[in-house]
Amino acid sequence: MGSVERKQRLREEVRGRIMRASWKIVQEEGWHALSMRRIADAIEYTAPIIYGYFKNKEAILWEFTAEGYAILSNKILEIARKETDPALKLEEIWLSYWDFAFENQAHYQLMYGVEMDCGKMEIMMPEMEAARELTNQAVKDLIATSKDPDADPCRTFYTFWAVVHGLISLNLVRKTTLSQELSRSVLRDAIRAIIASVRSKERQN
Repeated sequence: MGSVERKQRLREEVRGRIMRASWKIVQEEGWHALSMRRIADAIEYTAPIIYGYFKNKEAILWEFTAEGYAILSNKILEIARKETDPALKLEEIWLSYWDFAFENQAHYQLMYGVEMDCGKMEIMMPEMEAARELTNQAVKDLIATSKDPDADPCRTFYTFWAVVHGLISLNLVRKTTLSQELSRSVLRDAIRAIIASVRSKERQN
């Protein structure tokens, strides 16, 4: 192995150590505890070395955000491939957001700003676009089968999103008295109600 390859492998190993140390801090103490200094201390490096791999903490947050969206997009893609009925597909897609949120709470908090102090991301990353586009297409497919095929898919998307994200946030942040199982059933009922409303709504003249 040449010197260039050795340097590249060493750089990848250090970068991996930074990401693993960052994730360990987040899992043990939450996103608020993550800092470049904490990461440097965890892997026994100086802070300037960490900055040689990541411009700032936000760059590390970006990496974890992309990772979360990739996981979510794969879940949605699997549903989109196996389910052909628009209503069932959309129901399963939105329920996958719920499942993802509780299987990957730290990722979900970062991706959607739940109890986070970090600023809103202004640039949509490819992984985020993939999740959004798959869900948007399912919404459009549902509308195409409705009594008003010209309905606004953006408005319909955000109607679903408000209900789904709202209920997830209530469970993640406020810890409602409902069990997660019951809350998921409530969410399913709400999703089905919106789907029924979309399909039955007459065209507005």
